[in-house]
Amino acid sequence: MGQKVNPIGYRLAISRDWRSRWFASKKEFPEFLHSDLKIRTFVKKKLSQAAVAKIVIERAWNSLRVTIHTARPGIVIGRKGSEIENMTKEISAMSGGKQVKIDIQEIKTPELDAQLVAENVALQIERRISFRRAMKKVIQTTMDFGALGIKIRAAGRLGGAEISRAEWYREGKIPLHTLRQPIDYGFAEANTVYGKIGIKCWICKKEEAVKPSQNETQESKA
Repeated sequence: MGQKVNPIGYRLAISRDWRSRWFASKKEFPEFLHSDLKIRTFVKKKLSQAAVAKIVIERAWNSLRVTIHTARPGIVIGRKGSEIENMTKEISAMSGGKQVKIDIQEIKTPELDAQLVAENVALQIERRISFRRAMKKVIQTTMDFGALGIKIRAAGRLGGAEISRAEWYREGKIPLHTLRQPIDYGFAEANTVYGKIGIKCWICKKEEAVKPSQNETQESKA
């Protein structure tokens, strides 16, 4: 059997960063971990219509910073910031009365975010649109927005079939073992009448040109 590894975990500290940024003792670690999971589940559920791609949680001594990366910041903020205030109170109660600050980062091109692409396909499948049609449409849109490649895989009782199977489509290049290549990965589930369908998505973006640091430029001049 091929040994699968999570594409995000595989690239940690190379081209990806952790989604929970804090340090804890052995005693505190389980409590913090479960608290993070609870916060993520809560935010995802509450902002299910706001196209939330990822949630980054940072902890200091008695405070908590939650950064929400979303394609629709207006829905997250709410009228006059009412949504954020309510969420801050609820998250504070969940984390044992700690001071909570919520930041919002807008995703400029949601078509190039693998998590949002996977969720988009899952939503279409839930609305009873043909999975092939949904996948092909999404691939076309992503390539039009300048991606170098995209691979999308759907698995489960596709089309309501009795036996589950997997189908995938790929366009462009997806070098999964080239660590310097910025590959984005997303996973979503479609809850259909006949069971769950899992959607995995890999998007290969253009390599960002690394700017040399000030010290390097000074050395080269010397």
